[in-house]
Amino acid sequence: MHNVFLSLGSNLGDREKYLFEAVKEISKIPDVSIIKVSNIYETEPVGYLEQEKFLNTALKLHTELEPLELLEHLQKVENMLKRTREIRWGPRTIDIDILMIDDLRIDLEELEIPHPRMFERAFVLIPLMELIEREDSFIDKIKNCINNCTDKNGVVLYKKAEEVFCSLLPTCFF
Repeated sequence: MHNVFLSLGSNLGDREKYLFEAVKEISKIPDVSIIKVSNIYETEPVGYLEQEKFLNTALKLHTELEPLELLEHLQKVENMLKRTREIRWGPRTIDIDILMIDDLRIDLEELEIPHPRMFERAFVLIPLMELIEREDSFIDKIKNCINNCTDKNGVVLYKKAEEVFCSLLPTCFF
């Protein structure tokens, strides 16, 4: 059983609905169990700045799937929700990134674990911090990275997770 952390973001159309639909579809993936969902944050864009603000959340999963199998399922969810890749770091209906899988290190063209830019982005780390257990060995690294992130002031609580996702999951994990 793998412990997996995901980051989800949306800045096109009904952003909240896209996050909700993505979490719903992820919950349907065979051999995947959603353990915990972070609150939703509204965040400033990073990289390509000529776009609307994002909504971001994070998920903690347990899965029997191997990393590339999980990636394939997540990309199907993105495709189902009309994700396009026209501009790097550009607008999107949904973006689902695998941040970490256990303590694995993967360096493939299609998948890098841990996610190569996660420690530079407060919009990833702040929701992720809500999912981290006190005994996790990397908790201090994440705290330090959040303190050093230049974008942390652009990450604002948008909605509590239970206001959006509770109806979706058999048991609320917030």
